[in-house]
Amino acid sequence: MTTTRREPSKAGAYVLDEQVGFLLRQVSQRHSTIFAALIGEELTATQWAVLSKLFEVGATSQNLLGRLTAMDAATVKGVVDRLMRRDLVATRPDLQDGRRLVVELTQVGTELVGRLLPRARAITEETLAPLNAAERSQLEALLKRLR
Repeated sequence: MTTTRREPSKAGAYVLDEQVGFLLRQVSQRHSTIFAALIGEELTATQWAVLSKLFEVGATSQNLLGRLTAMDAATVKGVVDRLMRRDLVATRPDLQDGRRLVVELTQVGTELVGRLLPRARAITEETLAPLNAAERSQLEALLKRLR
């Protein structure tokens, strides 16, 4: 079966390459490729999000950690479970509310985050390399408005 290319879009036509969701997905795929190249097989992006957020805010409830990293309860639980098996995080009951589980970095987790922070910064730098400083600031501001 052969495909034929259609004429350029007429005003109001739907063109995939012009859709914000498609463009965001392409940028996300590029960023994911850079992440995989620089972090390697040590961590997934969701695992890094949990570890770096714990490094940033300290011990916190698993529920709040999910909200802070934009993960649903099942996803954050799975990520925390995998990180616990690697001795990167530990959990304990919340002293004020025994129903809550507090998640915190272990010493091994803290050391790993410290070691990977320069690579994480390099991921952002490489992702944003095509943009100048003003464009970077503008993109960040616009993305924050859209989330």
